[in-house]
Amino acid sequence: MKIGVDLGGTNTVVGLCTDEGVLLRKASRPTKHGDAPALLRDCRELAVEVCQAQGIKTSEVCQIGLGVPGSLVKETCTLTFGTNLGMSQVCFADAFQPDFTCTVHLDNDANCAALGEYVSGAGRGVRSMVILTLGTGVGGGIILDGKLYTGENNIAGEIGHMVVEYGGVQCNCGRRGCLETYASASALIRMAKEQLEQGVDSVLTQRIADNGGKLNAKMVCDANDEADPAAKAAFDRYVAYLACGINNIIAILQPQRIVLGGGVAGYGEKLLAPLRERVQADLMPADCEQGDLALAQLGNDAGIIGAAMLEK
Repeated sequence: MKIGVDLGGTNTVVGLCTDEGVLLRKASRPTKHGDAPALLRDCRELAVEVCQAQGIKTSEVCQIGLGVPGSLVKETCTLTFGTNLGMSQVCFADAFQPDFTCTVHLDNDANCAALGEYVSGAGRGVRSMVILTLGTGVGGGIILDGKLYTGENNIAGEIGHMVVEYGGVQCNCGRRGCLETYASASALIRMAKEQLEQGVDSVLTQRIADNGGKLNAKMVCDANDEADPAAKAAFDRYVAYLACGINNIIAILQPQRIVLGGGVAGYGEKLLAPLRERVQADLMPADCEQGDLALAQLGNDAGIIGAAMLEK
């Protein structure tokens, strides 16, 4: 048995998995921001709770993995800087003792989600895979030759910060023109607003008013379904930039599969169909058999399963 921990900004979720990555049981508590001792205690108590609920002994757990947001040192299982958790220099190596004496692993939460999808979700059956999460920002994770790739400094996979428009929109990372500023949910919303500011007639104007002055990505997608001019222009531009990023990934890594997760991926085949067409049109001839696109399958469970399956 293996245990995976997903340290989210809202909840700390602990899951018990089989050695093959099947999630059997999970439990959660609100994340204790800025209180490292309480957070460590919650992780240990939740791990004990899922074992008891499944009727197994803690000694039957062969390893525990944690997915954390922020920078880290895998070798010492230390979160060095966790902005979203309000804490830094937190070591998890001994957090589960004395109840558990197994090895403990640590990695970035996005990498854990990628590994989870690879083991038990949309990546099953391939040897190489890249995942893109299309939410407020753009996250990513890379699987090469069946293993999670994190680079020499353990932070590889920041796909959202690949530049696709030199000198473009300012990104939170400090650079301009990052994929995150053109292929996130936030980007789709901005592009739609830009259309409205140019005076394009749109059903979105009234819908924004009805929604308290707020626009979200789903509203843009729904309007696109109705062939709304502003929504369609924004969506087409969004797809073009996302395809550009995907084609760059294909040219560099040649993955068998590219998996899309996050809020915008909820648009499903309505996103995949035009995206496949645009990606295919821009591929180099040698790339024509690469880059199968698929939707993520595990939702929030991907991070738990991936954490459980971490290796040194």
